[in-house]
Amino acid sequence: MTIFINIHLEVICLFKKTFKIFISLSLFSFSFFIPPKGLGWYTVNSAYGDTIIMPCRLDVPQNLMFGKWKYEKPDGSPVFIAFRSSTKKSVQYDDVPEYKDRLSLSENYTLSISNARISDEKRFVCMLVTEDNVFEAPTIVKVFKQPSKPEIVSKALFLETEQLKKLGDCISEDSYPDGNITWYRNGKVLHPLEGAVVIIFKKEMDPVTQLYTMTSTLEYKTTKADIQMPFTCSVTYYGPSGQKTVYSDQAVFDIYYPTEQVTIQVLPPKNAIKEGDNITLKCLGNGNPPPEEFLFYLPGQPEGIRSSNTFTLTDVRRNATGDYKCSLLDKKSMIASTTITVHYLDLSLNPSGEVTRQIGDALPVSCTISASRNATVVWMKDNIRLRSSPSFSSLHYQDAGNYVCETALQEVEGLKKRESLTLIVEGKPQIKMTKKTDPSGLSKTIICHVEGFPKPAIQWTITGSGSVINQTEESPYINGRYYSKIIISPEENVTLTCTAENQLERTVNSLNVSAISIPEHDEADEISDENREKVNDQAKLIVGIVVGLLLAALVAGVVYWLYMKKSKTASKHVNKDLGNMEENKKLEENNHKTEA
Repeated sequence: MTIFINIHLEVICLFKKTFKIFISLSLFSFSFFIPPKGLGWYTVNSAYGDTIIMPCRLDVPQNLMFGKWKYEKPDGSPVFIAFRSSTKKSVQYDDVPEYKDRLSLSENYTLSISNARISDEKRFVCMLVTEDNVFEAPTIVKVFKQPSKPEIVSKALFLETEQLKKLGDCISEDSYPDGNITWYRNGKVLHPLEGAVVIIFKKEMDPVTQLYTMTSTLEYKTTKADIQMPFTCSVTYYGPSGQKTVYSDQAVFDIYYPTEQVTIQVLPPKNAIKEGDNITLKCLGNGNPPPEEFLFYLPGQPEGIRSSNTFTLTDVRRNATGDYKCSLLDKKSMIASTTITVHYLDLSLNPSGEVTRQIGDALPVSCTISASRNATVVWMKDNIRLRSSPSFSSLHYQDAGNYVCETALQEVEGLKKRESLTLIVEGKPQIKMTKKTDPSGLSKTIICHVEGFPKPAIQWTITGSGSVINQTEESPYINGRYYSKIIISPEENVTLTCTAENQLERTVNSLNVSAISIPEHDEADEISDENREKVNDQAKLIVGIVVGLLLAALVAGVVYWLYMKKSKTASKHVNKDLGNMEENKKLEENNHKTEA
């Protein structure tokens, strides 16, 4: 048995069968402690702020007088905190400030402590007291506090390649016990590496709450491979259920690195630059941050022009074609170049504008093109596309019209030119008169065919009397030609005069017409341009057919001649073979005679 000296401030009297007095003296009290068999250390884990529940873990004896809970100070001295009598069922809590209004002792002597604190980490003891024994069961209380989610603070605005620089601090607060911080790059753990990775860890405890704040500082030497790479950190701590890890949010840093290559761009795209355009040269460096100023070199100029990353040329001409370059200010050897072609297109039409010529004149027309590359040329007449360029060896009235020579560079949008020629073909009035008797024999039709430009005015008169005939019928004026027609039934012979007049000349022609009762030879009508073209087409067709037949006959004759020549050659070979056979036969006969 063990003698315990307990300091207590109250006297408790209990009666069981016989009256006995237990006196707890103000300084000393004596009791006997028998430890329960098989009862070892017991630990209760609790989260910070939760309720700590500690069962007594002792079987309640039949002769129990009361139960008590105490905790032990670091020096081993006890502090009683709760008392419960087995008879009165009353509970008393000692005046311990840190546990005021936090304790609860159940009938089975289970002690509960609300709002767990770090200071509650102690060795608590449940005591059950009988008349002759004191039974004790110790319980160790452990309190855990989950730290706050780690956060990367004091982050660098940027990192520079090949320089060891502070990346940031990873902080996690209010932890108990203290945790450990780990850094990650793209999900992989970062370990200290001399000159490249430096990790400085420190922890601080709040003297009031006894909670820890952990801080880890990362110094990192970055490379271009770290562009867009996420950095994170984590805190690993112990909780009531074991070890856990909490991760921070990702942090991506702007990586600064020097320019290693320079490129030059042309706006608009350089294959579509034409005279009159504005050209913008843009120089780019692949560093971060990119260079803001460059030197631009123009064709034929050895000295560079300092400018921002763009340089603009306005209203360029064809002489701006050449090589353009740009370089860094401090590294002129790092240079980029491009070749620019300023496309141009010149068109010269001779003659152009309004041109007046006489019918039958020759008029050479030329459309000269000068361009930076092959250009297409299109001729139009009165908005109708021509198959070929016009050529006039002898002008006709139908040649008059508005001609347009148009050219363009297909690869260069908007680069096209056009010139126009308005051709006027003039001619003095020309007259031809015809007459025709109606099949009924009751009237005659007289026609005055006129050609000329400007359009001649036609007037009919009767010779002798000078009477003007107004009842006429006119055809449309096409290609400088039209006619005027009258129908008459003369009772006597008359002479009709047709007068055609324009700004160039006045022309007169007369025709004798016999009386209706006198038959006479009719004159053929003038063939119209349309009919003349049809006749010409038919003549061309006939000529083509005849030429084709002649060619076919010629080919057939050649084939027949070759065939006959081959046949004669074969006949000669056959006759020769027959002659040889006759000679051989005569030789054989002579040989027989000699032998006889």
